Amino acid sequence: MVDTAPRAAGAVADAPVATPGKMSLPTLTAMVVGSMVGAGVFSLPARFGVATGVLGSLIAWTIAGTGMLMLAFVFQNLAIRKPQLDSGVFIYAKAGFGDYVGFNSAIGFWASTVSGNAFYWIFITATIGAFFPVFGDGDTVLAVALGTVGVWLFHYLIARGVRDAAIVNRIVTVFKILPILTFIVVLFVAFDAGVFADNWIATGYGDLGSLDEQIRNTMIITTFVFIGIEGASVYSRYAKRRQDVGRATVLGFLSVLSIFALVTLSSYGVMPQPEIAATRQPSMIGLFESVVGDWGRWFISAAVIVSVLGAYLAWSLMAAEVMYIPARNEDLPAFLGRENDKATPITALVVSSLAVQGLLAATLVLTDALNFMLDLSTCLALIPYFLTAAYALKLGLTGEGYEDVTARTRRKEAIIAGIATAYTLFLFEAAGLKFLLLATVILAPATLLYVKARSEHSRRLFSPTEMVLCAVIVAAGITGVVGLWTGFITT
Repeated sequence: MVDTAPRAAGAVADAPVATPGKMSLPTLTAMVVGSMVGAGVFSLPARFGVATGVLGSLIAWTIAGTGMLMLAFVFQNLAIRKPQLDSGVFIYAKAGFGDYVGFNSAIGFWASTVSGNAFYWIFITATIGAFFPVFGDGDTVLAVALGTVGVWLFHYLIARGVRDAAIVNRIVTVFKILPILTFIVVLFVAFDAGVFADNWIATGYGDLGSLDEQIRNTMIITTFVFIGIEGASVYSRYAKRRQDVGRATVLGFLSVLSIFALVTLSSYGVMPQPEIAATRQPSMIGLFESVVGDWGRWFISAAVIVSVLGAYLAWSLMAAEVMYIPARNEDLPAFLGRENDKATPITALVVSSLAVQGLLAATLVLTDALNFMLDLSTCLALIPYFLTAAYALKLGLTGEGYEDVTARTRRKEAIIAGIATAYTLFLFEAAGLKFLLLATVILAPATLLYVKARSEHSRRLFSPTEMVLCAVIVAAGITGVVGLWTGFITT
């Protein structure tokens, strides 16, 4: 049970921490599944239809599945090799490459979850817009107002206790998976082999570019739908058993990979590629409706809302946690480490909710708010993923943490970490310069939080290497701002 004893008002990071409720393997697995299964799965058919045919999608899922599975194994292995490290996304980067790199990993992940949460509310209101045009594509004043109400309702739920919210997430995960499985079964029953064959490479429908181009064009969406793979690692301090963290990560990932691939492939069997590409987002709605009739639109729309709300809950939990832990480790200002009487990191939660609110307001001036938030969230998540994989590779090469295991095990885990590191580097290249610069626009001013935290504890601000890294980030951030001002970078 969560310790709910009263806490003095204004308690800060050095106050006693309430003992959090412990999560079982099913609950941790639900955190992983709930974090990954959100809006992305419902947009997969059209996002793939725009970029490629069946063959390209098979290759893309194979590449993405292999790369992300290696990353899942990295989280699993690190949970074993470094069991004392909690809140993995932040602490692995810090342990491997120093305080400032760890800070940037934490901020990158936090900003990714915040922009992802803004995307979720845009996605929900865009879904409602199919029935009520006043909500448009999720970028109208009424859409922002509805999203605002949702942000603060969920804020209240989470403020009641992280453990309670996690249980709700486990229940919601079950209810949102069932409609997706129904979609898959129904479309495979309606499967048309001729349509599927025509969609194999889709060359008769226009120029989609070379197969290599097609695959690259799917990489960002495959990455976005897998964000949340670190869900169990972020909540490792709540696990009943440490080994459950790695098991939950791999179990959750394999389950979700199967669902995502089946959603994509089943879509190619009921509708020609150009029609899939032209389907209004969330595109699963249009495909299901084309097979079962009008009731399908309502059925999948309800599933979209339930699924996205569940993912929003999971991501909000992670956003607060990934600010709270660095604050407790003196890498963010102490005020971000405050808790309420339910042991919820309340200040971090408030800051996260305000940030989502700000991004929702920005949708009123963005030209394509839905895809912009999706791509920005994905690019920002690559920072902690790369650093985590690189840390695992560093351990494998140096032997740290492998003192009591065989050379074969160490070699195998080093190879896994090497593949995961290479895959994340490839994703940076696929994302492109635009979103890398936008990431530094966020990281550069956030460095002020790091400076404040170091000053609070009278610690040296930067080592020589960190000073160079800071200068690079600031220079890139200025370039990004100039690019936005001049129109070189469009939103």
